[in-house]
Amino acid sequence: MSATKDKVVSQVQGPGVPVRGNDIDTDQIVPARFLKEVTFDNMGEYAFYDVRRDDDGSLNNHPFNRYPNANILVVNENFGCGSSREHAPQALMRWGIDGLIGESFAEIFAGNCQALGLPTATADHNTVEWIMEQVTADPALELTIDVETETVTVGDETVDVTISDAQREALLQGIWDT
Repeated sequence: MSATKDKVVSQVQGPGVPVRGNDIDTDQIVPARFLKEVTFDNMGEYAFYDVRRDDDGSLNNHPFNRYPNANILVVNENFGCGSSREHAPQALMRWGIDGLIGESFAEIFAGNCQALGLPTATADHNTVEWIMEQVTADPALELTIDVETETVTVGDETVDVTISDAQREALLQGIWDT
């Protein structure tokens, strides 16, 4: 497949949403009962469906309820672990997520994100916590994931992150859409 300019993902920019916790699995990201959908069209409605609601079904204080305009997800360790369903990154993308910053991502989850053109940038615990604190203090704060330079800019501060060589190459050459 040849690269096309509209498929190149060199930068993702926008407000962030911090979702704290290690080992957030794909069952939390999109509950199994929604996997019977024939298409991914409605998956955005199901992102974190159960953890975003109280027992009576009303929306709670989950970050996806508090940061409805965010498009960069900031997470801790081993995000997207569990079953390898592609529904999880599909749900996040269709909710509005364009890129992710985290301490680590499950390998298959990161691969599924790459196939959707969603960069998964990693950083150490202290850096991720600092980004989460900045976003919590100012929900409108602009974040920028720069795929080429492997940096994240948070307001006026820039920090180094890592994007796997394979993902960076695929996103920058526009060959991520397999």
